[in-house]
Amino acid sequence: MKKKLLGLCPVCDQRLSVTELSCKECGTTLKGEFKLSKFDYLSSELQEFALIFIKNAGNIKGVEKELNISYPTVKKNLDELIRSLGFSSLNIAIEEKMSREEILAALKRKEITFEVAEKMLKEL
Repeated sequence: MKKKLLGLCPVCDQRLSVTELSCKECGTTLKGEFKLSKFDYLSSELQEFALIFIKNAGNIKGVEKELNISYPTVKKNLDELIRSLGFSSLNIAIEEKMSREEILAALKRKEITFEVAEKMLKEL
């Protein structure tokens, strides 16, 4: 069974470091401290979201359809992904806008507040 590399300690939730690598073929073992990528420290859910976001070339509507989630949920996950990778989500502008119907549906599902919906409708 193939096991997934853990980036965070299951006990204290701090970042883990890789200290040993080995080759099954020749038996070579390397010891030291090896860095993991920023993606290795993401939760499984955020890793999956990142893959789907990339697969859809950043198209939010495609992500919505594939994951069967709303625009605000995609936006929330994207903001969390951006922050988890160490970037400021304030510097990232998402060009796609929700339609009037999507805004009203999100408001009805209580995914956004009245104030947010009002602001979004004014921007249309």
